[in-house]
Amino acid sequence: MSQIYKSLISGPVPPAVPTQFTADDATIGIPVANNFNLFSRDTTVNNPNGIQTTTDANGSANHYTELTNRAKVTATTSDGAGQTQTIAIFTPTAASAIEFDVSFIGYDAANNEACGGGMEGIARRSGGGTTVIVGTNDTLDESDAGLSTADWDIVTDGTQIQAQFVGVAGRTITWSAVFIYDQTP
Repeated sequence: MSQIYKSLISGPVPPAVPTQFTADDATIGIPVANNFNLFSRDTTVNNPNGIQTTTDANGSANHYTELTNRAKVTATTSDGAGQTQTIAIFTPTAASAIEFDVSFIGYDAANNEACGGGMEGIARRSGGGTTVIVGTNDTLDESDAGLSTADWDIVTDGTQIQAQFVGVAGRTITWSAVFIYDQTP
């Protein structure tokens, strides 16, 4: 058995438990009563590594591992709520271009039918703040017969990138989309 001796002449004995943790963005996490909370979440923050750590809020005991450059949005289309739902995803940085990959899935629980697929495309935002989709998004579409007219797209209102879900009359469809992007500069 080995033992370590540290003379108090050279300074105090280090604590047995770390007293703070520094995240990628230089925020500091401080344990409370020897408890430090580790969470995960998605964020649209543009980070070339695709992952980062942060403390929210600075000095708290809440530390997050974030998957960056991504967002998940949900919607429901129905006769009562409207068969077209448009949900904001994020606003790109001014004077930039993005490439995006999106997976869409819709489910009609009453009829046990699904629709969905993938989409890839590019967009750009001018220095003046106007966002446009460039060209036509490439898609992969699949669906059960009863949802063959359902549709989804990535659109813009001129500022934000948005997911648009189009349902089917007489059907209630619960939708989800995961948006992942790369942005330059």
